[in-house]
Amino acid sequence: MSHPTLPAFPSLPPLLSQSLAVLRDSLPAPAPLLRTIDQHIPIPLKQLLAEAPLNRLFAQALADGEFEMFEGRRIRLEINGGQPGVTFGLWAGRLRILDGPGEATIRGSLSAFKTLAERRLDPDQLFFHRRLVIEGDTELGLALKNLLDSLEWRIRLPQIFLHRI
Repeated sequence: MSHPTLPAFPSLPPLLSQSLAVLRDSLPAPAPLLRTIDQHIPIPLKQLLAEAPLNRLFAQALADGEFEMFEGRRIRLEINGGQPGVTFGLWAGRLRILDGPGEATIRGSLSAFKTLAERRLDPDQLFFHRRLVIEGDTELGLALKNLLDSLEWRIRLPQIFLHRI
């Protein structure tokens, strides 16, 4: 029986990189844990934790009116299996976290959303290969995908928690 080779974390010292790889490989996939946590967090706390960073991340685009077409609309981003997920919309020029379903739902694995957030792959490729899918109002979902693709933004997410999804 051959053992898988451990992926390297190139910017870290070798011993720390290998330790993190072993830890990551022995931890369970995070989606079930995230689902359990998500079900127990009230919407006001989600709003408190997520709205300010989202509005800072897209501050220039919001100020430039890039999100205007989403005013009063609801879009849901959802991990495969229905939970966890987040519904957001634009009200009074601010991105807001909302409770309930969206008019459009973009669904995929946690790793697909991570790839999208880190901009490591063209969003069209993620949709073409069905790693991300749009359900409901597909025109609204495609408009969001095209907007995110046109903006300059990037999120770096921890490798250790998202590799095994």
